[in-house]
Amino acid sequence: MSLEPSACEDLKAFERRLTEVIACLNPSTLRWRIVLTLMSISTSIGAWYWLTDPRTSVVPLTESLLNHPIFTCATVLLIALFLLGIHKLVVAPQILTSRTRSVLSDFNMSCDDTGKLILMPRPTN
Repeated sequence: MSLEPSACEDLKAFERRLTEVIACLNPSTLRWRIVLTLMSISTSIGAWYWLTDPRTSVVPLTESLLNHPIFTCATVLLIALFLLGIHKLVVAPQILTSRTRSVLSDFNMSCDDTGKLILMPRPTN
């Protein structure tokens, strides 16, 4: 019985820290989502102009890409962002919560997307 209040305090401290970490990740995640969206849109618009240009099928590929610098730059930047791991930065809070849920399942607990702990009912024998 004497360990129970300290266990509750530990759980509350863990929950506070988890919600704090997830809350701190959300602003940067939003920024990376905006960057990824803008780069995807500019790549798509550049691709549309590149593919609808009648000279594209006539001139060599390098010259065609030089004629469309927006598409070329946007594509190179988009590939670089993916190589640098933007896809992980965009879903960082979800990765953290899913890994936390898998660890907490051993203790008959879970958490929501904001980091609040959920105590599961004890299994019956």
